[in-house]
Amino acid sequence: MAVAGQTFGIVGGLSAFPRRLVAREVERQFGHLRRGVTRQTTYLVFGRNLLAKSSEAEIEARFDAEHAAGRWLVSENGFLRLLGLMSVPVASALTRQSLIDQAKLSPRTFDLLSLFDAFEHDSEPFSFRDLILARKYAELIGSGANWSAIVRSVHRSGQVASLTALSLHSGGPDAIYARSAEGLSELNGQLLFDLGTPDDAALEDLFDLAEEAEANGDYEEAATFYQRYLAMDRTDSVAAFNRANCLKAAGRELDAAHDYARAIKLDPSFVEAWFNLAGLMSERGRLDAARRHLRKAIALDGDYADAVFNLAKLEFDAGDLGEARRWWSRYLELDSDSEWARTAERGVQYVDLQGRPRTAG
Repeated sequence: MAVAGQTFGIVGGLSAFPRRLVAREVERQFGHLRRGVTRQTTYLVFGRNLLAKSSEAEIEARFDAEHAAGRWLVSENGFLRLLGLMSVPVASALTRQSLIDQAKLSPRTFDLLSLFDAFEHDSEPFSFRDLILARKYAELIGSGANWSAIVRSVHRSGQVASLTALSLHSGGPDAIYARSAEGLSELNGQLLFDLGTPDDAALEDLFDLAEEAEANGDYEEAATFYQRYLAMDRTDSVAAFNRANCLKAAGRELDAAHDYARAIKLDPSFVEAWFNLAGLMSERGRLDAARRHLRKAIALDGDYADAVFNLAKLEFDAGDLGEARRWWSRYLELDSDSEWARTAERGVQYVDLQGRPRTAG
């Protein structure tokens, strides 16, 4: 939307940028910024300072009245982005309706949260982080929190997107807290008191968010969620394993190796962790380590066909044809019908051919 020719009004005052600089930028772009609201006002910015000056009921009444008057309502961040004074976060493809439907928020509540920049984006398309936040806010509202308490609280934490890695809890209509391994705290990080062991519901919610982010290919986000989970429950080998997979997918191989090793330390019988760590070692050229890890996986589960096949290929590439044939033969005992089986058969045939005595021509 072009600024030229538009008349902007601000209610409440901006919290993140001086008004005089904004006014100068609007005029530079041939728009008009006026105090209050006039008949010519086409865009009305709801500054976040309004949260400190007005009650929730007063803000809602103003929202309804201005919306009914046909004005375009803009958040503080949206206004600054419109003027080019604030960067636009990387967009996704999620619509407003998609977030409302998936988070089960009422459209009016969603719009009020958006109007006070409770999301990473101020308008569609929204991001996957915005969906996570919408779900968290819906849970808080379901627990008795007011939307105004949410927006007053979230801006104490710095970057709103950072809240996606926190477990948020309602402390009543006007209080929002974050739960961590250290206990319950304000969103600015100030610790309230020790809660001891986190409840199972909070852990389940965090694990679900991690799995969902992983399924959507947002591997860095998923790794953050899994790390947050592991900070609350350091004994979960599956969370460590899943985080390692996410880190590997994100290209952070050394960190992934660390978490595969953590999963194995927590559960030495975790055969998939041994297998994946072997694959990582093989990719990094550490073939002796890869061989040891594959043998460990097979020792734990003698019918683990993938581990058997990979060990056969590793031995073949290393030039140990006898070991390669042995493991390919074992693979064919486990799988005789797949394309991998055809490869194993060709491997056995190749080794046998190499072992035949050559006759003089």
